[in-house]
Amino acid sequence: MESAHIRVTHDGGVGVLTIDRRDRFNSLDVQTARELRKAGLQLARDEQVRCLVVRGTGGIFCSGADLKYIRAGGDPKDLGYLTPEARGQQPGFGAIFKQILEYLHSTISELRRAPKPVIAAVDGVAAAGGMGLAMCCDLVIASERSSFEYAYFKTALCGAESSTFFLPKLVGLRRAMDLALLNPRLTAKEAKDLGLVSLVFPDATYETELMAVARRLADGPTASYAAAKRLMNEAAGVDRLDFHLDREIEALVHSADSSDFKEGITAFFEKRPPKFEGH
Repeated sequence: MESAHIRVTHDGGVGVLTIDRRDRFNSLDVQTARELRKAGLQLARDEQVRCLVVRGTGGIFCSGADLKYIRAGGDPKDLGYLTPEARGQQPGFGAIFKQILEYLHSTISELRRAPKPVIAAVDGVAAAGGMGLAMCCDLVIASERSSFEYAYFKTALCGAESSTFFLPKLVGLRRAMDLALLNPRLTAKEAKDLGLVSLVFPDATYETELMAVARRLADGPTASYAAAKRLMNEAAGVDRLDFHLDREIEALVHSADSSDFKEGITAFFEKRPPKFEGH
């Protein structure tokens, strides 16, 4: 599959999906989100792919939606289906976020339902939507240099990309609120101690050990893995994921249209503390 920022490779029964946009911290504009969805669907449904690895490049897993792209107004020609001409251009940044999130949320839903193990290979920073993308996977395998951060409130966003769905399920409601409101930057070991990460490997041997796990899973009883994954999803209420992803888009679009987000994104690029007013 040819793509500007998404690479797909195969290693036997292991399919590897790589976000390759290091100059923008592996963040997602609309084109990249669209490419991610296409690659994710293809690998999730390809029966020859028995284990799927999702990763980033250059010491970054993913930093979520591309705030620089959003601040610049997105790509107007692609916004027509979200803001019909009769309604005119809507105030704020919600429509641009919605355009990105619809592709990304579809990818998250597909990865969660894929009848095979899905590994988030986090080697570096996973923040905001990148953290949500990692949490939706079956396993999270991190290098020692990795970090995890909720980060949404830095720009007055509420959270999306499955983060508000999986965090309470993985760590419990109280700790999920701690991670969101207090926003600590977790080391890989801290994230593992909380139950957000499955395995942590030394930086020097990360690639070798990551792929050894992926190949072991690809050589395993993948039909049994698929059945167990389906049953565990049902037991954990993951059948409500799609409904919740829609609710996340609705809430985040509302927050992205707020004056607080306008202040937050301005302060982010001016490298100063934001002055939020609560609306």
